[in-house]
Amino acid sequence: MTALVTLPWHRSPLTPIAGLLAVGPVLAVAQFRAMAVAVTLALALSVLAHRRVTGAWPWPRPGLAGWLAVALLGWCGVAVLWSPEKLRAAQTIGGLAVLLGLALMAARAVAAAPASRQVGLALAGGLAAGIVVAAVDHASGNWLRLMVRGFPADMPFIGFGLKPAVSLLALLLPLAFAVPLGWAWRGALLLAGLAVAAWLPAESARLAALAGVLAAAGAMLLPRLVPRLAAALLAGFVVTAPMVFALGLSLAPPLEPLPRSAAHRVLIWDFVVDRIAERPLLGWGMESARAIPGGSARFPAEDLARFGLNSPAARQWFGVEAARRLPLHTHNASLQIWLELGVAGALLAAALGAAALLAASGSPAIFGMAVSAVVTGQLSFGVWQPWWVGSVLFAAVVAVALRRG
Repeated sequence: MTALVTLPWHRSPLTPIAGLLAVGPVLAVAQFRAMAVAVTLALALSVLAHRRVTGAWPWPRPGLAGWLAVALLGWCGVAVLWSPEKLRAAQTIGGLAVLLGLALMAARAVAAAPASRQVGLALAGGLAAGIVVAAVDHASGNWLRLMVRGFPADMPFIGFGLKPAVSLLALLLPLAFAVPLGWAWRGALLLAGLAVAAWLPAESARLAALAGVLAAAGAMLLPRLVPRLAAALLAGFVVTAPMVFALGLSLAPPLEPLPRSAAHRVLIWDFVVDRIAERPLLGWGMESARAIPGGSARFPAEDLARFGLNSPAARQWFGVEAARRLPLHTHNASLQIWLELGVAGALLAAALGAAALLAASGSPAIFGMAVSAVVTGQLSFGVWQPWWVGSVLFAAVVAVALRRG
């Protein structure tokens, strides 16, 4: 490891990490799915840089959160046995195993590298560029994404495709507390990120950005209490999620005033809670959310009436093909874990989430990033989506680099 002490920047394991930080937010605006490949490449290059300089591989030394992630992935492998999507599940587990392994190795490589301001500066520059490009794309009718993806100018719902990019910005935004700039610059970056998240059509990303920034501020004021309370609340929520949702749904007011996408989520959760109750111990199997019986059907009229969706506009919206009872995933990480992996998966996920929040508690910025990831996971995206899992693991490696700095 001593070879790293005087290592020039261009050969450092930090360089690929800083490079992706500088371009990642803009890349996510153009094509968010490319983040899976970009993260894999950046992590691999960081590991190879360590190997090239020291002559040794940075073999993982996971902490508690790392071992719990390995255990959860192992249980996913067991749950392939009763999954209706065995091939897809095996492919997903293989991809996640590669990402997790690379992230653990890159984290050790980064931890051994000399402290540097460049990662923080790359983060600040990447966030600023991503905020500007996302705002310009939205203001111009999404010209950038239409051009990159080759969509026609009248592509419906193209504006909502910015949500993944804003989710990545929300994930990284709390780390702005730790960039090596004056508080005026940090404050401007934080305010700009929150403003863009509030303006763009991405409700869950907006909440994640706000929650992450507030959590970072709370951890600055109460550095012991806030992370411990958050870890306990998350673990309790994951373990009791089906009961919490069942109670909440029974008390839900009419959904007619809500945006249709939000009302759709509520109906999805209602359907999923019933399916969890059918197989609570083992779940339906890894990646089974795509193949749950009845999931591809539209909502029956009695379900819409039960939630107060009686207007012609609501009936028409929920009559389209996209408004299925379970479109690919549950839009809630806790429910998807319960649905696919049962009680054992829920216990492992609860322990992993709590351990991750506690591991991040030494830095308000890193803790805020972890909270943002949790909020996004509870409102958006599938648990196993490679681009999102890769982004979260990459952010964890960035956290190690910033903590070193």
